[in-house]
Amino acid sequence: MGHKLGIFGKLILPFLATGMLSACAGTETRQPLYIAWSDRQDSYSFVSTVKTVESMGFKPVVLNMVQSADLTYTAEKKLEDAVDGHGILLSEYAQLVKQNSWKGSNVEEVMKNVDRVIFPGGTDICPTLYKEEQPWHGIEADTDYSAERDVSDYLLMSYCLEKDIPLFAICRGMQMLSVVSGATMIQDIPTFLEDQGIEDTGVHRDLAKKVFVPHDVTVTDTSSLLYKCIGKSVIKSVPSWHHQGVLSVKGTKLSVTGETTTGDIMLIEAVERKDLTFCLGVQFHPEVAVRKYVDNEIDAERFMDRSTALSFFISLVRARKA
Repeated sequence: MGHKLGIFGKLILPFLATGMLSACAGTETRQPLYIAWSDRQDSYSFVSTVKTVESMGFKPVVLNMVQSADLTYTAEKKLEDAVDGHGILLSEYAQLVKQNSWKGSNVEEVMKNVDRVIFPGGTDICPTLYKEEQPWHGIEADTDYSAERDVSDYLLMSYCLEKDIPLFAICRGMQMLSVVSGATMIQDIPTFLEDQGIEDTGVHRDLAKKVFVPHDVTVTDTSSLLYKCIGKSVIKSVPSWHHQGVLSVKGTKLSVTGETTTGDIMLIEAVERKDLTFCLGVQFHPEVAVRKYVDNEIDAERFMDRSTALSFFISLVRARKA
């Protein structure tokens, strides 16, 4: 049952002893836990991330938008003349972002006094930001981009990786971690599976696009950060909602530490940087599992238990540089 203490109880006791996770503490007295900026802060995943942080007794603080000095923004902080008709960042501007990275931005100001970051789920990432650019997948029903957020996340992620800022990246966040690292991406999993002669049965995203779907994730490395977070080799019933993913991390500094079998193909569910203090990305949504228990949603028991879901966030909080 998700409401039992389990691993969560063991992890949370040190914080209770110091008052760091006191549910009764006022907002202003709580320690901050930082969340990367989004232009859709009312989305289910983003709100779930905020609620998860609040349920831990921390104060969720959304970072300011990171802007590139190589691009022009309107007064409303929208990119000017830099996106195509689908909302995708034009190739010439994507090249500038990739070439100059965080050094041509306001990220140092945004990250002042910030010691760790959560990158929430959200919209698809512009394929022009991939190391090897891809043309738009051409699926009108899956045209969901925010070039402004892509630029902000790309620059922020680049900075965190270079400065060894502890980070936890969820779904889109894991994809951005992979994009910045130079991984090969899958723009549409159903199309990818079809090309392999495999039917998409909705393992990763509800075919009707209405609810999160549960599936299991196999932890492939018991020495990994992922395993240390949860202490088990299989993560049961993770909430999943994505049609894009990571195909390969070959040639990057990332390690694959979690997978799910779909048909006869293993799809990547977790990546991490073992050379950094805490750098973990998961393709699923632990914050959604937490929210479902917090809000007593009717389908909460379909998904991973609350203690396992919270363990990722608690591990991030506990991470300390050597």
